[in-house]
Amino acid sequence: MEICLFAGNANVPLAQAVAERLGVGLGNALVRRFADGELHVQIRETVRGRDVYLLQPTSPPVDEHILELLFLADACRRAGASRVTAVVPYFGYARHDRRASGREPVGARLVADLFRTAGLSRVVAVDLHSAALEGFFSVPLEHLSAAPLLLEAARPWVSERSVIVAPDLGAAKLADRHARLLRLPVAVVHKTRLSGEDVSVHAITGDVRGRSPLLVDDMISTGGTIEAAVNALLSAGCAPDIAVVATHALFVGPAMIQLPALPVLRFLVTNSVAAAAACPALPIELVRLEGLLAEAIRLLHDGRSLEALLAHAAAASPPR
Repeated sequence: MEICLFAGNANVPLAQAVAERLGVGLGNALVRRFADGELHVQIRETVRGRDVYLLQPTSPPVDEHILELLFLADACRRAGASRVTAVVPYFGYARHDRRASGREPVGARLVADLFRTAGLSRVVAVDLHSAALEGFFSVPLEHLSAAPLLLEAARPWVSERSVIVAPDLGAAKLADRHARLLRLPVAVVHKTRLSGEDVSVHAITGDVRGRSPLLVDDMISTGGTIEAAVNALLSAGCAPDIAVVATHALFVGPAMIQLPALPVLRFLVTNSVAAAAACPALPIELVRLEGLLAEAIRLLHDGRSLEALLAHAAAASPPR
């Protein structure tokens, strides 16, 4: 059974890099819009009896990229693919994992159900906003972690004066994991979200005075949380050499106005979404995911364990 890799329009360069690592050509698929906005997908090569992988982060515009992935999955299933796996480096709607006010949908669960309906056999994701999302999927979910790659890239400029900082309580577990692996202290910024873009900080737990903060989070969206955390850390007397580490760099809304104005020396992010590679105004250091994703695909295709690549294994890895 041969490997076949297709991509939607969300991050074609990443898909091409993964295909190159696998030693296969990127599959020939047409993914375009009609004049009325309707999506048209056509698989232009045989997939009958093949092991198909669809690489598509569901990054902004989220709904368009989700629908592309669903159409690709349905087309491959109907064309006789033996197995169809979605490789989703960034999973949109991961923050919609519960109802905040009672009269809201649980968007993450609905998207998970759509994945099953489209005929996907398995989903591979990287650094989900919440590990609890695995319980939403009725098909197997492989939750990979980019933490080892990010930590290895950060190690050369981390010193004994560094401090790992969670920009909010939601990132506290992630910050604690990084702190243990790097043998550094940890601090947590306590915030209140005023709107989708505005954040207010009311306290910092942990000592940051005179220390070099390393802010860690799973994603950077509008930049509001990072901006509020940086300003609070500076007010608390931290050293001016601040760095930010995040897996997913969405950079939406006012991010490109807020973030360049901050005294941040470097943003260490992955190429899980295409936006990360298109921000010349920011001091970005890009950590590439194609090796991780290609290895996961290779192991799945061969029926071997992904244990060493999974998020829970990264959390338990001993410090070097």
